[in-house]
Amino acid sequence: MHPMLNIAVKAARRAGNLIHRAADNLDHLTVTKKSHADYVSEVDRAAERIIVDALLQAYPTHAILAEEGGAQGESEYLWIIDPLDGTTNFLHGVPQYAVSIALQHNGVLTQAVVYDPTKNDLFTATRGRGAFLNDKRLRVSKRKELEDSLIGTGFPYTRFEHMDAYLAIFKDVMQNTAGLRRAGAASLDLAWTAAGRYDGFFETGLKPWDMAGGALLISEAGGIVSDLAGNQSYMASGHICAGNPHIHEQLLKLIAPHLTEGLKG
Repeated sequence: MHPMLNIAVKAARRAGNLIHRAADNLDHLTVTKKSHADYVSEVDRAAERIIVDALLQAYPTHAILAEEGGAQGESEYLWIIDPLDGTTNFLHGVPQYAVSIALQHNGVLTQAVVYDPTKNDLFTATRGRGAFLNDKRLRVSKRKELEDSLIGTGFPYTRFEHMDAYLAIFKDVMQNTAGLRRAGAASLDLAWTAAGRYDGFFETGLKPWDMAGGALLISEAGGIVSDLAGNQSYMASGHICAGNPHIHEQLLKLIAPHLTEGLKG
């Protein structure tokens, strides 16, 4: 395992242990509402501190972009962190949430960890070395036809300016696939796409920390990640389409008629 990935895995497991323990005491958590349907708990903040401290202890000159603490430092190395992706699930006792840590070097994703503490599933990737789930090599699915495919998505929940276009895409995808799923944690949805559980995935309005880890997992598992127009601006726009090469291409074709200016990247 790459040394930088090793540090990130240890940080993710440490944060995951904290989250797992807190899941037994949900009634006693302090929760703050950031905006409509957007919550943060003391667990999110404590998990983020654990991760940031571990990374900066190992690499004090590296920069950080984290969901709760924002951006700190300047460096060619940037750690992108979501300490608890799926907070709403977590707060309701729904066991679908994860820790996501990714590293960008000069703007290129090079390391990724997505850790699911409820299932002890550790998804990892190093650029050029493949993606793994608990040491088993990951490959995207082999399905070739969209109509046979299971597609993951996430509903808009805080930003609704693209709602009409999203619903039009949703309707078309629903009618042209074997099924559509919304589990509530984008990092895990992307990891599941890398693992071939989903054949494809699309969502609008995500943040870099939702996507960074999962995006590298998918590309290292032989899949394709783009924005909704097929370009590479998904980290900036927050609009993402991913999947195995066959399904990714067919999803983009289905999405294309519904692209508004704001969704083009």
